[in-house]
Amino acid sequence: MDNAAPDTALPVLDLPAALQRVEQLLRTGDRVILGLAGCPGAGKTTLSTQLVAHFGPELAVAVPLDGYHLANVVLEQRGLRHRKGAPETFDGAGYLALLRRLRARDEEVVFAPEFRREIEEPVAGAIPVPRAARLIVTEGNYLLLPDEPWAGVLPLLDEAWSVEPDEDLRVDRLIARHEAFGKSPEAARAWALGTDEANARLIRAARGRAAVVVRPG
Repeated sequence: MDNAAPDTALPVLDLPAALQRVEQLLRTGDRVILGLAGCPGAGKTTLSTQLVAHFGPELAVAVPLDGYHLANVVLEQRGLRHRKGAPETFDGAGYLALLRRLRARDEEVVFAPEFRREIEEPVAGAIPVPRAARLIVTEGNYLLLPDEPWAGVLPLLDEAWSVEPDEDLRVDRLIARHEAFGKSPEAARAWALGTDEANARLIRAARGRAAVVVRPG
């Protein structure tokens, strides 16, 4: 497995330092939208959960990109089911529209979709984001991509981080996740080293657009 060469221009934070950085961002008193990008299996959801737990549900809400997966029926119609998880299998424009609404903060509540792995489908309106929420943590594979429509994401964020665990750990964790949701060990490994790895190469190429690298351990 190829490891991306470290970018010495990007500061590297552990979890305590990451928490301190969010505290600094929140000192402005405004809403903060923080983006967590990274390869499949990098631990973006885990870090998002840790941030929300630390700052509390009254202050923080997690809003993942995964809620904008296209439905399986649409992927089938477009011949993309075998590419599920690739950039073109998301409603990127819809995700941008959500970020604009969250940035505007002029609605009492915004309802965001959520991806349910047990059914491998998005569920609309599953995540309420009240106007009072000060910290929005949004995580996903493609927040840093320079191509349209993803190029519109970074300007809507206060900051974007690249989540980068040990590469062998990431791949092992990704294979285990695929197995946990129904793939055979052989199919799980093939997907992780095939479709997922093709997507990971795109993500690594864009990592330099992040403000920092986070290695939560």
